[in-house]
Amino acid sequence: MLWPTAEFGIFPDWLTVIFWIVDVGIRILLLGIVPGGRRPAVAMAWLLIIFFLPLPGLILFLLLGSFRLGGQRRSRQKAVNEALGQATAHLQLPNDAGMAPRYVVSAARLTRNLTSFPMLDGNEFEYLTDYRASMQRMAADIDRAQDYVHLIFYILADDPKDRQGYASVVLEALERAHARGVTVRILFDHIGSMRVKGYRQLRRRLDAAGLEYQLAMPVLPWRGKYQRPDLRNHRKILIVDGLVGYTGSQNLVEPGYKRASSHAIGREWVDLMSRITGPVVASLDVVFVTDWFAETGDELEGRFREPDPAELEVDDGSIAQVIPSGPGFSNENNLRVFNHLFYSARDRLVVVSPYLVPDDSMLYALTTAAQRGVDVELFVCRKADQFMVHHAQQSYYDALLKAGIRIFRYPDPNVLHAKLFTVDNDVAVFGSSNMDMRSFSLNMEVSVLTVGSETVEALQPVIEDYRAVSEELTLAEWQARPRAQRWVDNVFRLTSALQ
Repeated sequence: MLWPTAEFGIFPDWLTVIFWIVDVGIRILLLGIVPGGRRPAVAMAWLLIIFFLPLPGLILFLLLGSFRLGGQRRSRQKAVNEALGQATAHLQLPNDAGMAPRYVVSAARLTRNLTSFPMLDGNEFEYLTDYRASMQRMAADIDRAQDYVHLIFYILADDPKDRQGYASVVLEALERAHARGVTVRILFDHIGSMRVKGYRQLRRRLDAAGLEYQLAMPVLPWRGKYQRPDLRNHRKILIVDGLVGYTGSQNLVEPGYKRASSHAIGREWVDLMSRITGPVVASLDVVFVTDWFAETGDELEGRFREPDPAELEVDDGSIAQVIPSGPGFSNENNLRVFNHLFYSARDRLVVVSPYLVPDDSMLYALTTAAQRGVDVELFVCRKADQFMVHHAQQSYYDALLKAGIRIFRYPDPNVLHAKLFTVDNDVAVFGSSNMDMRSFSLNMEVSVLTVGSETVEALQPVIEDYRAVSEELTLAEWQARPRAQRWVDNVFRLTSALQ
């Protein structure tokens, strides 16, 4: 027992008995409640916490135990999904999809059934890896805006005085756009942005400029706005006039995340963004509009650009499909599509993720691919910026290496923050989603699936740049690590489902 009766010797016997009954009662009661509707790994993690800390565990479970959004948010998400499904019901798969491997058509149908988003042809992708140049390109496109700008980022933060030329460039472009009459709508995650230094100054700047902004997933119970505090909007999207879109892994913050500890050791985040043109930009815009609707109740109907029917007939460019996911959906869209693609790989599978903490289904998908002869490569951080996630991630390396998967570790102090994978020479997927249970269940994410050898080949130089500086981890090297490190890795693996 957590509280042996000897510890309550100073209390009357009847009070000791009550404590004992409460202690046992909490454990027995939650033993039958916690597993309901949850993965076994998640349920076991909660039960482990409750076993050691019954009362604190119960309080945490009540606060964090449900990853479902509030009823109003769910109903709004459902309404948008239904409307999108009806509006795009007439759209068929692009002709070129029939020339791709059969699993591509299957993946498109899976995504369509899960999200209502269609696969669209005629798109162009430009991949941006230079942190500063990426923000400068965003600002340049905002300066060309004539109608509206939609922006949602997990983290939005102004630059510190001694590190200018990053997010400040985008903020200045937004201010100029607003001043010349362009409608600017901004969303940024409440908790994600609030944790960054200068949050209050940022909001004062936005207010002073008259920019329209909303907090995404706010935790403000005194204002009647509350949900599980670790359910976050992790998306990164910029839309300009419905014609140009950006998405990927980069937050709107300088590359050291305004952390003195990062600046002291020279740590910067290494990201991938894509500049997109074509009909799929409208799909990204719908994701923004849905989030805006969820936060404000304003549907923006007729106030954002929808692609002209003729644009949907264009077949010059790349095929692409947007995959939104998160607690607003009930089927873990990203996990299902990712696993389907992993199982479909025939020759080569390359995965880049800063946080690789797979559930059993993804672990089996990856290891099965390697065991049936697929060349599987994983690019991860040698030392992640999050202590618990870093050790939980390492606990999987033994199984991955034994299956024949090659693991390349990007050198610290930098953080390889890009999120992408390629399947054979057929499919590439990139976006905001990590390969961990937080991204599958707790975070609102957005990914883009692209089809065609040209999109995969365009990402090869990016992957080779990562390979050039990374070190391959061998099974012999990993098995020689200290026992104490193994112990720490395994401890945090137990709670990985809740991180």
